[in-house]
Amino acid sequence: MTDTRLEQFRAEIAELRLKESNPDREATLVRVGAALLVAGIAVGVVAAFVSHGTTDALQQRDAIVIALIGVSVSITGAAVFLRYSLTRFLRFWLARLLFEQSGR
Repeated sequence: MTDTRLEQFRAEIAELRLKESNPDREATLVRVGAALLVAGIAVGVVAAFVSHGTTDALQQRDAIVIALIGVSVSITGAAVFLRYSLTRFLRFWLARLLFEQSGR
């Protein structure tokens, strides 16, 4: 991009009044999402071993509940990870698309 086009792009982005992003917070949430994803999988695996390691039906049912909690944590972690890992890219892509469609 030429300097004038770049300045025009920045001015138009400023006119859109987009919410300021916080890259540190987004990076932290990406890490938290990844950690939740891994922790949920680990909880599920541990619960499976607990369930198979006993013949007590009550303990097996408790392990099933713990495994379901692990699945829920994994799904939440995956959603947080995907949301914040794609945010920066999609924000830039949308701003560029809007600028290109404006015909300038």
